[in-house]
Amino acid sequence: MRLPREEDFGSWLRSPAVTARVGLWLGLAFGLAFVTGVVSHWAQTPDPWLPFPTSPAWGYRVTQGTHVIAGTAAVPLLLVKLWTVFPKLVARPPRAARDLVVHGLERVSIALLVAAAVFQLATGLANAAQWYPWHFHFRATHYAVGWIALGSLVVHVLVKLPLIRSALAADVDSRALDRSGTMGAPGVLSRRGLLRTTWLATGVAVVATAGSTVPWLRQVSVLGVRSGDGPAGVPINHTAAERAVVADATSASYRLVVAAGGRETSFSLADLRTMPQTTASLPIACVEGWSAGATWTGVPVRDLLARAGAPTRSHVTVRSLQKAGGERYSYLTPSFADHPHTLLALELNGEPLSLDHGFPCRLIAPDRPGVLQTKWVGRLEVNS
Repeated sequence: MRLPREEDFGSWLRSPAVTARVGLWLGLAFGLAFVTGVVSHWAQTPDPWLPFPTSPAWGYRVTQGTHVIAGTAAVPLLLVKLWTVFPKLVARPPRAARDLVVHGLERVSIALLVAAAVFQLATGLANAAQWYPWHFHFRATHYAVGWIALGSLVVHVLVKLPLIRSALAADVDSRALDRSGTMGAPGVLSRRGLLRTTWLATGVAVVATAGSTVPWLRQVSVLGVRSGDGPAGVPINHTAAERAVVADATSASYRLVVAAGGRETSFSLADLRTMPQTTASLPIACVEGWSAGATWTGVPVRDLLARAGAPTRSHVTVRSLQKAGGERYSYLTPSFADHPHTLLALELNGEPLSLDHGFPCRLIAPDRPGVLQTKWVGRLEVNS
């Protein structure tokens, strides 16, 4: 049994005319996923040098939903593109030393691009499904490999730009750029048929996923990670039982502690309920790509900080009653801590906050990832 060779693949569908057209849309999908991924990384950075904006309130909902949708769309595009270029991947290397070096460098860059692309899509989809069969830190690794994928893509495009331009300028049925040995007659499927099938598969993938962000598509988005169901009509990721906070959250001795200026001020749940309340319509948007609009009622964090004697422009650590898990604390930069719609919510959509949504109180703030909207808040610590 011998290894496959380039000449073994004679289908006329495996042509630069097809590869360039699929690659164009794949590059756009990857570019969109990269930009929105950088936004998500920025939003989750505790104290970035450039503060993350608090408006529009729905900003993160749009960018992260777009990120997951673009990544999902890239899957069928990448599979088709790899199929069309596979013969080139098994081509024999040239004999001349100089050509061999160039060939080797090109193969290394392609291997890096393919490996990074597959890694990004596979781990991204697993994250959207909340399945983590690995031990590395997803956000940091996904972000780093994203830059590798982008750099490899730019190098690949620059190297292949003359071929790409020629392929896109010519008719899709032109054979001027085909490899020698390609079949002389079309098979069962035409090149246009392959492209239409690819666009259809990509569209189906988008529609089947977009319902996690676009409510009116939820009935047909079979791949959406959240249907929209949940207490008060808002989905949940982790329950109080999963995070082992039921006893502490429902205890009659519960107190919210605000630590500022070397002293601590405590508020019972009754105290929080008697304070002036603010109602705001704010979406909750998670890194997995799902989101939901909601109306929240609670006490502005700024009011609590003021009662504890904390000055404006303070940095605040928000700590949960849960003892483990990446969501047990988050940070509020001054722009968020002072925003009038950054609340410790007591109600959701006109109903008392459910235990799984963070009872007795949870953080909710505009334009902020759901992983940072800390539930079961037990303590606010003023850092400066």
